[in-house]
Amino acid sequence: MKKIVPICAAVAAAAMMLSISTPAMAMGGPSGPHVTYPVQGNIGEVIVNPYKVAPLTAVIRDAGYDLSDVTVRIVPKTNGQEITYKVSRTELKTHAGIPVFGLYPDWQNTVEVSYTRTFQGKSEKFKDTYRFYVPSVYTVSTGMPNQVKPFEVKPVHVDPDFSDRLYLINSQLMSTMPVGSRFVWNNPSGGAVEWAFNSNIGIIDTKGEVRWWLLDQEIGDNENPWKSGYFMGFQQTKDGALTWGYGQNYCKYDLIGRKVYDRRLPSGYSDFSHSFDNAQNGHSFLRVGSADYRRADGRRVHTVRDVIVEIDQDGRVVDDFRLMEILDPYRDNVIKTLDQGAVCLNIDASKAGQTISAAELAEMDKSDNFGDVVGVGAGRNWAHVNSVDYDPTDDSIIISSRHQSAAIKIGRDKKVKWILGAPDGWKKGWAEKVLQPVDKDGKPIKCENGKCEGNFDWTWTQHTAYRIDEMSDANTLILSVFDNGDGRGLEQPALAEEKYTRGVIYKIDQKKMTVQQLWEVGKDLGHEYFSPVTGITKYMADKNSVVVFYSTAGLLGPSAGPNVKEEPAHPYLTEYRWGETKPAVELKINSVMGYQAFPISVEQAFTH
Repeated sequence: MKKIVPICAAVAAAAMMLSISTPAMAMGGPSGPHVTYPVQGNIGEVIVNPYKVAPLTAVIRDAGYDLSDVTVRIVPKTNGQEITYKVSRTELKTHAGIPVFGLYPDWQNTVEVSYTRTFQGKSEKFKDTYRFYVPSVYTVSTGMPNQVKPFEVKPVHVDPDFSDRLYLINSQLMSTMPVGSRFVWNNPSGGAVEWAFNSNIGIIDTKGEVRWWLLDQEIGDNENPWKSGYFMGFQQTKDGALTWGYGQNYCKYDLIGRKVYDRRLPSGYSDFSHSFDNAQNGHSFLRVGSADYRRADGRRVHTVRDVIVEIDQDGRVVDDFRLMEILDPYRDNVIKTLDQGAVCLNIDASKAGQTISAAELAEMDKSDNFGDVVGVGAGRNWAHVNSVDYDPTDDSIIISSRHQSAAIKIGRDKKVKWILGAPDGWKKGWAEKVLQPVDKDGKPIKCENGKCEGNFDWTWTQHTAYRIDEMSDANTLILSVFDNGDGRGLEQPALAEEKYTRGVIYKIDQKKMTVQQLWEVGKDLGHEYFSPVTGITKYMADKNSVVVFYSTAGLLGPSAGPNVKEEPAHPYLTEYRWGETKPAVELKINSVMGYQAFPISVEQAFTH
């Protein structure tokens, strides 16, 4: 007769055999009658991707010991970039162990950790080596033939004193995902809720290796209107964490993936995108739309990219800036010169070089065609504000309005302080606020019909207008701008390959109401670097440098002109020493539609 063994007894026997056959695995880790956790060093077990959203991170558990004097080193690949950092007591306690950042995907990583371990008053110093596999990064498939592996990076040039850089890349998939963008607002009508792409967010080193990745689908959901949206507006906060927004939400996570908060926008606002500024006054300024705006004609709409909401640390609304009431939402001379192949939201190479007529705009304004469409008046994409930056010296904000080709400063009283942009088309009340261009000697520069004499130029369909705080005061403001260059001089050029993009620095005398162009790059690089949409120019104080991200170079491909080489989008990430025009860093990223990129401080994240 066959002997029957009770199931519980069989499980207990198997557990006993496991603990007897692998006694070393229990050292340092919690154990019980049925389970042991494998450990390698003198503390606890390794947990890869501890918060489920950052797969190239880990935590080495403290195993109940008190840890101090911790240093982490990610051993680089051959000729790779080393990442080394110290870990504060706050971070050790927050993560119940040692946070590990900067692991290589699809690689047997080697991590060296030195620390002091204290138990019952006795302190000992250790240096452990951990080896463990980390899987490949994951992104969704678009179902289209133009998609490639994310972040294929080719280092073009890296100066030795910039070789320690780590850059966050904020990009999107080259095609709209068919699972998302299947809903629109209809009560009130309009808005930009359908702007719901999947995101590719990672951190790369100067060797071109991915060292951090964000699993966007663990946070957002493009099949859920309340959780969908392209991740945008990344900023590293003083405590080293990252803030950004997406659709109807704004959030904060640290570099190990721990959620600090993930909140719905306040009820009166909708459709976050582009810009999230953590201001010096402790508040956050988010670029949104109004969720329910009553126009002068009585129609109620979701507005599009024309409201700035100020939110305190508890998520309460402090103030808002309704730009359709502060600016002229019917100024249309810039909109009529935009390349319809590259008007956000819609990137359509088949329309490259085409423009919209005054008659078409007028007909649209009579209609109920509201939403993320090029047009004038509240409820359409007349402003397309893509950055906001707070100025603490006078409690004001600086915005970049792409569809007005202007950077504009607005006070707490909702009055325009100055406008950096071509004077054409501004009516009385705004025309007086346009800055006067001057040369290095302070002499006025003549400008007419969107064009200026000498080496001065306005910015055109620009992205980002940031005050350089370290160089600015209450009177003099130094401003960095990413000048995309579409509609330059209020026209489309005869040949598409004549278009170019600039990174530019301006000096604004806010008392005299003058502006001087201090520095520019990109004009000499020509159409190869032309970025029809998105991008960033940002000053970095730690190296006294300027990052310029030509984020959509090559996006329009062969349809942009008969002499343009057919090639998928290939952003260039560059960083320049202050005042220089030869890049200290240049990285080429293949087949990516980029949004923004900037350096990340590991020290800021783990030693605060």
